[in-house]
Amino acid sequence: MSRWLFKSKSHRLVSVVVVERGICFHCLRGNFIPFFSNRGLLSNWIQPNCFHSQKLALQKTEEKKTRLSMSTANEGTASGLSSKNGMERNFITPVRAMNDFFLKPSDLELLRKTRRRSPYESEPPITVYWLKDVEAKALEVWGSQEALDRERKKKTEELKRYQQYIFSVKRVLKDMRKEPTNWSPQGGLMEGSGKVVLTAIVINGCNFLFKLVAWLYTGSHSMFSECLHSLADTANQLILAYGIHKSSQQSNPDHPYGYSNMRYVASLVSGVGIFCVGAGLSVYHGITGIFNPDPIGSFYWAFFILGGSLVSESATLLMAINSLRKGAANADMPFWDYVKRGQDPSVNVVLLEDLAAVAGVVVAGSCMAVASHLDSPLPDAVGSLLVGVVLGAVASFIIYSNSAALVGRSIPLSRIQQINSELERDLMIRAVHDVKGIDMGSGLVRYKAEVDFDGRELTRSYLDKQDLEMMLEEVRKMTSINEMEAFLLKHGENIVDLLGAEIDRIENALRKKHPEVRHCDLELL
Repeated sequence: MSRWLFKSKSHRLVSVVVVERGICFHCLRGNFIPFFSNRGLLSNWIQPNCFHSQKLALQKTEEKKTRLSMSTANEGTASGLSSKNGMERNFITPVRAMNDFFLKPSDLELLRKTRRRSPYESEPPITVYWLKDVEAKALEVWGSQEALDRERKKKTEELKRYQQYIFSVKRVLKDMRKEPTNWSPQGGLMEGSGKVVLTAIVINGCNFLFKLVAWLYTGSHSMFSECLHSLADTANQLILAYGIHKSSQQSNPDHPYGYSNMRYVASLVSGVGIFCVGAGLSVYHGITGIFNPDPIGSFYWAFFILGGSLVSESATLLMAINSLRKGAANADMPFWDYVKRGQDPSVNVVLLEDLAAVAGVVVAGSCMAVASHLDSPLPDAVGSLLVGVVLGAVASFIIYSNSAALVGRSIPLSRIQQINSELERDLMIRAVHDVKGIDMGSGLVRYKAEVDFDGRELTRSYLDKQDLEMMLEEVRKMTSINEMEAFLLKHGENIVDLLGAEIDRIENALRKKHPEVRHCDLELL
């Protein structure tokens, strides 16, 4: 047995060659394998009669030629078995073989494999397969290139659907974090405007019963109008109570923005009811009394009932005024502007109904007193007409204000400018465009804007959180396009995640300063 030690020009040991019985072996890291070198036949440097080494070198040269021709042919084929990254290497890891060619672990058991140095210094060598063997096995398993392409296309579509599903789930979770589950706009029936409406229902219901008894006792047309007025008020306020209850429900997939507009819908229906039932029947009864007058009776008990109704209606009127004053102060708006815009539609209806009720009681009482003094039914019938006119005017205002709110109106320009200035003061935003602030009712605002993000500031914010020395060292160690691509994809995805986090931060800060902005939609330019 003979042994040769080979050293480089710097006198470092390169390898040990052992020749025994005419066969040349290369000893490297304690393993003996038939020797051949990437740079040619090592025995040419030593002995010309090492025939086995020459044979191995020729085999190596032929394998290189074969692989080169196969790579050239596969690169020229649009539907090659392997991906672009896979064709740039001769070996493939088991995980990538199963992912790229859809093979099972059992399919790889009989394939040739070897050990290669791990790309990570601290990791042991990894097991890899010859790429051409994996390609041949994939054709054997799937039967044809077309079948493999169909499976690859199917897997790609499944991956896209999965990514879309994950995106949707993240969006839902994000919205759930933004919206507390125990939140309800302007409270429910037991707080705020709900208490005012419930109190008005009880009082107007009692007034209706007393006025009904007085009308049956006296037969007065004015008392009949007041009876209808109280009945209409009671029914309408029941509708308002339903609207307040419905508007406090949480949003769901069918109604993603909630039910806050139900207050406007209930108020609109209430206004239509007042106009049709209250005003219509009062005017009709007044006209009937003028053309077909009936003898009048005693109005003694009717005056007492009207006096009690005046006190009770005045009490609910004061409650409605106090509630609206608090709402106007919270919204930083003048009282009458708050009423005209219908910011709290339920209490608005109570206010107007009670105002009309107080005016109606005064008109009805005055006309009944004149009719009793003159002993003529005509003033009483005129009083019914006047009550109908008052109800019609109130109903018209309620219908107008609530229909305008349901169509969708902008919040005041001063509030939009204030929100815009706060956004533009943020370091990450260059400018704000196409702004829309919509009043959704019940004190809620939907704000939408297109924002121009500063990419340099965003990237600088990301780099401030990174170790730039480590990133530079990682770039210096790159030896292929694949490594550069993986590096850029990783940091690009992190920057996009940071962009989403910055948008969440801006939206949360906006909601904290403007609680009425319940839905904030910021779109990137």
